[in-house]
Amino acid sequence: MTASPTQRKVRKAVIPAAGLGTRFLPATKAIPKEMLPIVDIPTIQLVIDEAVRAGVTDVVVINGRNKHAIEDHFDHAWELERTLRDRGKVEEADAVTAVSTMVRLISVRQKQPLGLGHAVLCAREAIGEESFAVLLGDDLIDNDADPGIGQLIRVHEQTGAGAVAIVEVPPGKEHMYGIVAGERDATGHLRITDMIEKPKAGTAPSRWAIVGRYVLPPAIWNHLATTKPGAGGEIQLTDALHKLIGSKEGLYGVEVAGTRHDAGDKLGYLRANLSYALKRPELRDAVRALCRELAE
Repeated sequence: MTASPTQRKVRKAVIPAAGLGTRFLPATKAIPKEMLPIVDIPTIQLVIDEAVRAGVTDVVVINGRNKHAIEDHFDHAWELERTLRDRGKVEEADAVTAVSTMVRLISVRQKQPLGLGHAVLCAREAIGEESFAVLLGDDLIDNDADPGIGQLIRVHEQTGAGAVAIVEVPPGKEHMYGIVAGERDATGHLRITDMIEKPKAGTAPSRWAIVGRYVLPPAIWNHLATTKPGAGGEIQLTDALHKLIGSKEGLYGVEVAGTRHDAGDKLGYLRANLSYALKRPELRDAVRALCRELAE
């Protein structure tokens, strides 16, 4: 069934965070990659802040073993807060308290590494039969005025269709992404008619690549539940999205306004740190001077 207007209201989000973070070893041996800081804020906090600014109230984090640091970060740290206030560091104490009250966090364990589709499916009981957002924890979309996931939510609430964030990638980079093809409709957005995961060189139908933001109708649950393991024996989210394309709900690609940073890549992570640091008035001039010094 097509989601009703009530079901389309997006209040909940899923953040898959059960991965091993092998690209950042040895740093991620004991620290979840989602907790690696962008300047002084954990990556996952920036992602959750984006969701909260778009109206999300509940975030389901799909956790793995040894990921307790994520739950601890969004819990109250009474001793720390009290110590900071006793020392007159009210601003720092308020910042710590704000983290613990910014969202209702639900932790769900993914007991086996069976793919992104399986990770999302693990959230089914916590989400229920309503539309929801999915945000990948190492993908940042920097837009203070209009949060990236909020742009997808608007398209979904207007149409009832699924929505995925897309960006145009440089020629020759298509093989690194899931690539979509489609046609513009009256909304001005791309109604997706086909999707190819990491196409071989020269075979991509476009340069529109899916990046880590999705808004999905409740119909996705049955598609995920009946999706058979694909590449690497994993349940792929893209296989379930394929089923949405041919359904009554459909699937849109939304060009997201904002600066995207791939914080799951070492250079992308460094770029994100510099970009966010340059937004901070107290750091901007010093960071620029440091970059000039290191470039000499």
